[in-house]
Amino acid sequence: MMNRFKKYLALTRAGIIECINYRMSLAVMVFGNLLYLTLIYFVWKAIFASSGSDVVNGMTFETTMIYLVLATALFNFMEMYIVWEMGRDIQSGKIALNLIRPMEYRNYLFWSVSGSFVVNFVFTFIPTFIIVLLVTKGTIALGINLLYFLLAVILAVIINYEIDFIVGTICLYTESIWGINIMKQAVVTLLSGATIPLAFFPDKLRTVIDYLPFRAIYDTPLTLLLSDGTDKNMVMTKLAISFLWVVLMSMISRLFWKVSIKQVTVNGG
Repeated sequence: MMNRFKKYLALTRAGIIECINYRMSLAVMVFGNLLYLTLIYFVWKAIFASSGSDVVNGMTFETTMIYLVLATALFNFMEMYIVWEMGRDIQSGKIALNLIRPMEYRNYLFWSVSGSFVVNFVFTFIPTFIIVLLVTKGTIALGINLLYFLLAVILAVIINYEIDFIVGTICLYTESIWGINIMKQAVVTLLSGATIPLAFFPDKLRTVIDYLPFRAIYDTPLTLLLSDGTDKNMVMTKLAISFLWVVLMSMISRLFWKVSIKQVTVNGG
């Protein structure tokens, strides 16, 4: 058990070193985020101005911007590129070598990208969160809600990974994953609340979203973070739903992989 854990940590360490070596990529990402946030600031400013009210669908302009700024930082932390990695492995035939590793392919993939989680969380999310705290001056409570947020983020990372792994597995049948992955990214970012707070969605659509796993990726962690954590029933319900999605998506991805891996044909032989 300890040796296995050391192998996982070695992959995480290698990922951290790789991400740090690509400092320019990190700088470009930060600059791109600033441009994006500047754009959505003026878009939502216009939306609230045209509404003629300080509160729209239960959210003020300030809480909307806090939500979207943190959602953007969380998106950078969550982005894994697992689908592209699996696609390259399958198309190049490298998947055959990965399958004979002493470490299960699913675990190898997850821990190989875990270093980027650490780097992006430390260098993008935490600084963004601190800036939001300083600018908003007490709008976000600093209490038990932080613990609930971290728990929800851990569950969200696993759900997001399982979704990516399921989509990546499809490449075993198609060999090209580009179109499917673009569609997946569009669906996840929209229905998870990454680009538009779910409070602004029509009631009927929100009801449908409640039965999908995407909400647990961004909306649930951010909702728990922006709450004061005193509504224990709401907190426990959201965490329980996220945990159930972890279990369900893990089962689906494992079963789909087990069935699909029998389809493996390596290009070139």
